[in-house]
Amino acid sequence: MRHECKITVLETKCFTELQEKYLADPKSGPCPFFKLGDTFLLKRTPKQDDFYHLMDGKFCGEAWDAVSRYVYTALQGGSIMKGWTNDNRMMIACCNDGTRPVIFKIERIDIPENDKEQGWLAKQNFRNTAKNAYTG
Repeated sequence: MRHECKITVLETKCFTELQEKYLADPKSGPCPFFKLGDTFLLKRTPKQDDFYHLMDGKFCGEAWDAVSRYVYTALQGGSIMKGWTNDNRMMIACCNDGTRPVIFKIERIDIPENDKEQGWLAKQNFRNTAKNAYTG
């Protein structure tokens, strides 16, 4: 089975009071790199390795540092955050910029390559509920 990873920008925040108090440029404003709804589809094949090449500059380095472990897990077919989110193939994460964080949804996309894999995938239940949730 092949796997891809989709990253979607769910939200961008800007804490102007923190920027005014702590930043060299107190009027830095919101993240200039990402916009609400931006999506990125990552592949890891012999011809296209978006993970290794850090998406060829299409992604902020600081944000990449914060989410890359989840992306790598997804591209390898792993459970991104088992028991934490309502779907083991998905994770909500954010970049490290405390004054203008960007919230990302990271999703593992499973691509069956034959009927056996398709059958196996159809039988899986990746859902989590409050009853079986990991709470830390």
